[in-house]
Amino acid sequence: YEIFCCRYEDEPPEPEIEEGAEEDLENNANEDAPVEIEGEEREEQESVECPRKTSKYMTKYERARILGTRALQISMNAPVMVELEGETDPLEIAMKELRERKIPFTIRRYLPDGSYEDWGVDELIVEDSWKRQVGGD
Repeated sequence: YEIFCCRYEDEPPEPEIEEGAEEDLENNANEDAPVEIEGEEREEQESVECPRKTSKYMTKYERARILGTRALQISMNAPVMVELEGETDPLEIAMKELRERKIPFTIRRYLPDGSYEDWGVDELIVEDSWKRQVGGD
């Protein structure tokens, strides 16, 4: 599993522009190529086209890695996504962020055929170690 992070709500996505990209776009504008959909529309289209194959439940391994990674970020002064009520331990803060579904990570689950599915932490159902459902439905 891979965890992609640093998708904060406040920050707009950075455009990836290479030198000469504008010239290429102008030259290819007249060709009959399929129109590429960007952003949220593309994500919606992909989710409609093929339903997800993997479980909607977060595994204990994913949970452990997410909490550890996020706690490390918090300990290195990353912005906290929840209101603090006296918590100072980075792991406790990370657990609170997970309960409130505020961790800005994406989990990439690889399938046997080499393809993968990306799940946002806020999309997965999380159960804590006492089998009590955390957040969500």
